[in-house]
Amino acid sequence: MNDGFRLLEREQNSCFGAYDSLRESPQRPTQAVILAGGQGTRLRPITNTRPKPMIDIHGEPFVSYQIEQLREQGFERILLLLGYLPEAVQEYCGDGSRWGLKIEYAVSAVEDETCRRLKLVAPCLDSCFLLLYCDNYWPMQIEKMWQLFMAANPLAMITVYSNKDGYTRNNVRVDQDGHVALYDKSCTGPGLQGVEISYALINKSAIELLPEANVSVAEALYTQLAERRQLLAYVTDHRYYSVGGLHRLPLTEAFLARRPTIILDRDGVLNKKPRRAHYVRSWDEFEWLPGAKEALRLLKEAGHRVIVVSNQAGIGRGVMTEADLQQIHKRMRAEVEQAGGDIEAVYCCPHDWDAGCECRKPKPGLLFQAQRELSLDLTRTPFIGDDERDVQAAHAAGCPSMLVSSEVSLLDRVREVVNNA
Repeated sequence: MNDGFRLLEREQNSCFGAYDSLRESPQRPTQAVILAGGQGTRLRPITNTRPKPMIDIHGEPFVSYQIEQLREQGFERILLLLGYLPEAVQEYCGDGSRWGLKIEYAVSAVEDETCRRLKLVAPCLDSCFLLLYCDNYWPMQIEKMWQLFMAANPLAMITVYSNKDGYTRNNVRVDQDGHVALYDKSCTGPGLQGVEISYALINKSAIELLPEANVSVAEALYTQLAERRQLLAYVTDHRYYSVGGLHRLPLTEAFLARRPTIILDRDGVLNKKPRRAHYVRSWDEFEWLPGAKEALRLLKEAGHRVIVVSNQAGIGRGVMTEADLQQIHKRMRAEVEQAGGDIEAVYCCPHDWDAGCECRKPKPGLLFQAQRELSLDLTRTPFIGDDERDVQAAHAAGCPSMLVSSEVSLLDRVREVVNNA
């Protein structure tokens, strides 16, 4: 073993021997590897005395949120690759038993880049594993990722934030077939659209491509795989959150506060739904459904934010104006407030049926807009609608979904949500 590398002895035997029986399994991976050895210079002075994984978010180290997520997604083993102040992480995480999984460690020199750290632990890796950066959090849905990975059978698949909002600098270009055409660490290449955020599924055979040079995994591996057309992209519009720099911490804290939120369709959920190709054009035509205002009151009392997301093609079709819609929603929200409830935000698509926009359900554009503006975790945010388009939009955004009908009202669904919270 390299002199600059140390695997904790109590875990060494299991790391080198226990995984062999899993390596030929077509089952989705159960091993996650977290790159956590850097000095976190962009977080100074905080990281003068603690490593990045131990940055405090709501009284818990950031790494605890990652471990919790991995456990929820069915991962059984985590290998933490450490370098800077490793004892702090080891003492906090222990063997992982309090999360119901197994945590192992590999410690190498502080100066080691991620390529060297990963290459040193090659014997410990399953045939396919999940690779994470210790400073990013994104609400992963591993089953969706695994389905795409298995269908395309690449050597690796990285998660790419679409970055349509200019949240950070782009460093990848993705072809229409979903393969990464270019990975560019300098963020200066032509046609870059999206940023690599780790959450990568990697076939162990790709590790053979890593050079001896002390460089980053992304620079060493992803550039090569893109050139070989062996790097797939899992593209997401759901924003990721980070403790990679001081300027990222406020948004990450807001996101990980996980304030309970519920998203509602409007017509057919809150108010009586007009006939097809007809619209609620004024407040006089708005008719509350039985129990809707009581449901909104219950949600507020239970501490849930309420967001309304609605298609309103009447604007695009010229039968009403945006001012008409705003007036309707002003009255709607006022009556909800009088009844003891609250609607925090309303998002509407004003476009005609065939406009080809990203915001008209069943497309999920409005849900992602709400996600960014309100720091939502859509995987934890139920969407209640009344037709299949709502279900499709929820699925595309990663939201749990429920439907109301003539037999099951919004009040019924809200009671389910509140009772199960």
